[in-house]
Amino acid sequence: MILGADTVALVPVAFLIRFGLSAISYAAGTPGGLFAPLLVLGAQSGLLFGTACRLIFPSLDIQPEGFAIVGLAALFTGTVRAPLTGIVLVTEMTADVTMLLPMLGACFAAMLVPTLLGNAPIYDSLRAQTIRHDLALREKSKAATAN
Repeated sequence: MILGADTVALVPVAFLIRFGLSAISYAAGTPGGLFAPLLVLGAQSGLLFGTACRLIFPSLDIQPEGFAIVGLAALFTGTVRAPLTGIVLVTEMTADVTMLLPMLGACFAAMLVPTLLGNAPIYDSLRAQTIRHDLALREKSKAATAN
């Protein structure tokens, strides 16, 4: 996808499928099932945004693949709240530092918006969900033992 091999018509369909599967994985409380879909969703959303920008501004030489790389780092940062990890991860995956400045700007915005909105990082939310689930199980166990 980052190489631009996918057709633009398939990207929204793949995005919606991945988004739905990610929501199911999140609801199941399985943190291991979130990492890869998160990266794919970031790249696909960046590619869609870059393609839309190319259509809106045809006179500019916009490369949607660059938006895909920045989107990958930004969505990771906004969801996990680990900007340095996201930037290093994407830089290692692409073996290229030319998108470092756009990634820094996008990751800053991706970190700022959910923080201002009071939205917790995904792994903190999963931990809280697991703790609530464990406490509920303990309460049921205590109630069953008392009877």
